[in-house]
Amino acid sequence: MEAFGTITGKLLGTIRGWIVIAFLIMSAITGALGLSAASSIRRTDELVSQTFDRSLMSINYARAAATDFAGMRTAEARRWMVTDPAARTVLDERLVGLQRLLAEDLEIAVERAQSERATRAAQAAEQAVAAWTEARARITDLGRDEAAYADLDRHAAVAEENFDLFINYTAGDGFIYRQQARAIVARETRFNLLGTLIAVLLSGTVAFCLARRIMNPLADASRAATRIAGGDLSGTMPAGGGDEVGTLLAAMGTMRDNIRHAMEKEVAQRISAEDQLADALETSREGIVVVDEAGRITLTNSQAEDYLGLSSGTLAPGSTIARLAEGHGGDSGTLAQALLSATDERSELRLADGRWLRISRSDTRTGGFIAVCSDITLLKIQEATLQSTNLRLDTALDNMSQGLCLFDSTGRLTVVNRRYCEIFGLASAQLPFGLTYHEVASLSAARCDYPEPAPDAFVRAQAETASGGTVDADFLHLGDGRVVAVSHKAVRGGGLVATYEDVTERREADARIAFMARHDVLTGLPNRAMFGERIEEAVAHLGAGSPFSVLCLDLDRFKEVNDTLGHPVGDALLRAVADRLRACVRDVDTVARLGGDEFAIILSETGRPQEAAVLARRIVEVVSAPYEIDGHRASVGVSIGVCFAPGDGTTCDKLLKNADVALYRAKADGRGTWRFFEAEMDISLQARRALELDLREALAREEFELHYQPIYDFRARRVGGFEALVRWRHPMRGLVPPGDFIAVAEEIGLIVPLGAWCLTTACTEAMRWPDGIKVAVNVSAVQFRDEVIVEAVRQALSASRLPPGRLELEITESVLLKDNLATLATLYALRRLGVRIAMDDFGTGYSSLSYLRSFPFDKIKIDQSFVRDITNKTDSGLIVRAVIGLGLSLGMRTTAEGIETEAQFERLRSEGCDEGQGYYFARPSPASEVPKAIERWSRGTGETGRAVA
Repeated sequence: MEAFGTITGKLLGTIRGWIVIAFLIMSAITGALGLSAASSIRRTDELVSQTFDRSLMSINYARAAATDFAGMRTAEARRWMVTDPAARTVLDERLVGLQRLLAEDLEIAVERAQSERATRAAQAAEQAVAAWTEARARITDLGRDEAAYADLDRHAAVAEENFDLFINYTAGDGFIYRQQARAIVARETRFNLLGTLIAVLLSGTVAFCLARRIMNPLADASRAATRIAGGDLSGTMPAGGGDEVGTLLAAMGTMRDNIRHAMEKEVAQRISAEDQLADALETSREGIVVVDEAGRITLTNSQAEDYLGLSSGTLAPGSTIARLAEGHGGDSGTLAQALLSATDERSELRLADGRWLRISRSDTRTGGFIAVCSDITLLKIQEATLQSTNLRLDTALDNMSQGLCLFDSTGRLTVVNRRYCEIFGLASAQLPFGLTYHEVASLSAARCDYPEPAPDAFVRAQAETASGGTVDADFLHLGDGRVVAVSHKAVRGGGLVATYEDVTERREADARIAFMARHDVLTGLPNRAMFGERIEEAVAHLGAGSPFSVLCLDLDRFKEVNDTLGHPVGDALLRAVADRLRACVRDVDTVARLGGDEFAIILSETGRPQEAAVLARRIVEVVSAPYEIDGHRASVGVSIGVCFAPGDGTTCDKLLKNADVALYRAKADGRGTWRFFEAEMDISLQARRALELDLREALAREEFELHYQPIYDFRARRVGGFEALVRWRHPMRGLVPPGDFIAVAEEIGLIVPLGAWCLTTACTEAMRWPDGIKVAVNVSAVQFRDEVIVEAVRQALSASRLPPGRLELEITESVLLKDNLATLATLYALRRLGVRIAMDDFGTGYSSLSYLRSFPFDKIKIDQSFVRDITNKTDSGLIVRAVIGLGLSLGMRTTAEGIETEAQFERLRSEGCDEGQGYYFARPSPASEVPKAIERWSRGTGETGRAVA
C-alpha cells in the first residue's frame, strides 16, 4: 500500500501522472460501457438466432416433414389402388425416398426444437411416423385390409396432430424470444445512455482538471516563448510548479537568460569585430573599395583613398565610381576607370608616381563589387630583378667554361648550355628537351667517337650521388685526342646535373706541373727534391759496392752579371751553365739546380777521389769560359765542394751539408777552385755559426759600442768631423773588429736594427760636440734594400735633435748596383731630410762616373788603396789627382782615407784634397777621446804630433 501511495503521489505531482489517471478513468468508463453493450448485443444475438435460426427453421423442417408424410400417405393410397406391378414398383420407390426425406426433416426438426414441449411434440410426431411406417410394412398384399389401413390412418392422424403441435409450439417459442430480445435492447439502451452521460460528465471533469493543471501554465509558457521569439527578453517569466510545465518554464527562463547573455556577448563581439575590421581596413596595405549595385562607393579605407589621390575623409557620401572616373584626372580618374573596367581577373595599373597596383575585383550577391588594390611595386622590381637574374643566368650558362646538362627525376633533359654543344660538336637543334640521358650520351658518343655509356648510367649516377656529393666518371677520351671530365651530382626532386669540362690543357698542364715539381723551371735540370731522391737511390746501392760523390757548385761573380746586365741575361747565363754542366757529366750522373746560382752533381761509381778532382777541374775550366748572350760578353767562375759516400755521410742531408762546407772553404780560399770535405772544415763552420748565435744576442745585451775616427779639414786646418765605426765588445771574445762580424750581420739580417742603433747613438753623441763638427755613419746596402734607412734617419734626428746638416751618410757603390731607380729615390728622400751623402771607397767599383752623374753626392771618399801608393812612382798619384779634380769640377768635397805618414799628408794637401783621415791623425777611439782629438788638431798648425802607430 505504501508503494501504491508513493507511485500515486508521484503520478499526481506530474502532468504525465494526471494524463495517465485521466486516461485510466476514461478507459475504465469506456471499457465498462463497451463490455455492457457487448454482453447485451450478444444476448440479443442469441435471442435473434433462436427466434430466426432455430424457430423458423424448425417450423420449416416440421412443415417439410408434414409435407413428406402427406406425400407418403398419398403414394400409399394410390398403391393399393394400382394393380400394375410396374406402377407399384415406382410408388414403392417413391415411398422409400419420401421416407428417407421425412426421416431427415424430422431429425433436424427435433434438433432445432426450442422448448421442451416442442421437443416432445416433435418426438411424438417422429414416433407416429415410425409407427405408421411399421404398420404400412405389415401390409404385404395388394388386397385391401381395412383394419390395417385403419391402424395406418390412426398413426397418420397422430403424426399430423403432433406435426401441428410442433409447429405451433415452435412459433410460440419464437414470439417469446422476440419479446425477450426487445426487452434486453430497451434495457441496454437506457443503461448505455446513462453510462454515456456519466462518461461525458467525467470526461468534462477530467478535461477541466487538466485544463486547470496544464492549459493555463502552457498558455503562460506559450506567451513567454512568443515574447522570447519576438526578441523581448526583458519580461518576467511566470512561476511554475514542480511538474513538467514548471520545469519547462524554468528552462525557458534559463534559455532566455542564456540568449540574452549570448546576444550581449555577440553584440560586444560584433562591436569588437567591427572595430577590429575597421582597424584592419585602416592599417591594411591593400586599398579596399566597396561599391553597391547602384555604383555608389559605400566603403573605402585610407590606403584606397591614397591610391585614388584623395585626402582622408574627403570622399563625399553617395559618390559614384563613374562620377569619380569622369570628374577627376590623374591617378584618381585612372584608378576609378580601372575599377570600372576591371573584371574578375586580376589587372595591373601603373600610377603617375611610378607605383604599380594590382586590382582584384569580386562581385557581391547584391549586384555590386569589392575591389582590392595591392601595391606590387616591390614585386615588379623583384620581377625585373628576377628577369635580369635569369638573363644573367642564361648568359652565364651559355658562357661558362663547362658544358652542363640537367635531367629531371625521370632522366629527361631539361637544360643544356652552349658549351656542351661546342664540346661535342652538336647543334642545339639536335638536343631538344625531353631526350633521355642515354639518348643524349649516345648522340655525343657517336659524334666524338668514344665508347657509349651503359643504358642504366643515369640510375647509377643518381645512386652514387644520393647523399649530395659528386662523383667523377672516367675521363672521356674523345677521338680527336681531347679529354673531357664528367661530374655528376644529384639535385632535389630526384634529378641529376652533369657537367662536362674539356681538361685536355689541364692534363697537359698537370703533366708539366708534375715535371716542374721535380725539375727546375729555368734550366730543366732536376730540382732539390728530385736530387734528394737520386741521392737516396744512390745510398741504397752502397751495399752493392757502388760508392759515389756529391759536388756542390756555386757561381762566382754571377750577382754582378745579373745586376749589371739584367735578369734576362742572368737567366740565359744560368741556362748556358746548365748546358755546359750536362756536357761535363755522364748519362749515369745527375746534375741538379738547387736554387739561385747553386748547382749540385751526383758522380756515380766514384772509386777514387782523383775521378772527382778530374771532373771538378773540367767543370771549372768549362764554366769559366766566356759566354756570348744577347750581344753581351759575360764571364763567371765556379767554386766546388766535394764529399764522398759513404765516407762523408750516408744520408742526403749529411752529404749536402758536408759538400756545402767544402764549397764554403773553396770560396774562402779564393774561389774558382774546388775543395774536398775535411772534418776541420766543419769545425770552422761550427765556429761561424757560434759567432752568428752570439751576434744575435749582442744587440739585446748592449755589447756594441761606437768608436770615432777624426776627419781632418786641410783648408781649415782643424778637425771637421768624425766617422763613427761600430765595435763589438764580447765578454769572451773581447773587442771584435767590424770585418769579423759586419758581413755576418748582413747575412742574418741583423744589420738593419744594428744600423738604426748606430745612427741614433752617433747623433746623440754628436750633440755633445762643438757646433760645426759633423758625424759620418756608414750605411749598408741591406738597409737600402729594405728601404728602412729613411725612417731610421728621421727617428735618429728626432730623438737626438741633431741638425740634419751635421749628419753625413757614407754609402758604397754596391748600394747602387741593384734597383738603381729605387736607390736614387731613397737617396733623394734622404737629401730632402737635409743630411749629406758621401760615396765611400770611390774608384774600386765598375761604374762610379755614371753614379756621380745620376746623383749629386756631397763628398767623394778616395779609397785607401790609392792613398797607400801615392808617394811611389805608380799611377795612384795620377788617379788621386784626377779624383780630386773631378770632385772640384762637380762641386763635391774629396776625402782621402788611410793617411798614415806625413808624406802622404803633405802630398794630399798639395794636390788640393779637402779632407783626410787615417792613423796619421788618430786611431778610432771611444767617444770619451773625441774632445782630446779636437783639441790636438785644432790649434791651427796641424803639426802637433801623430798618433802612435
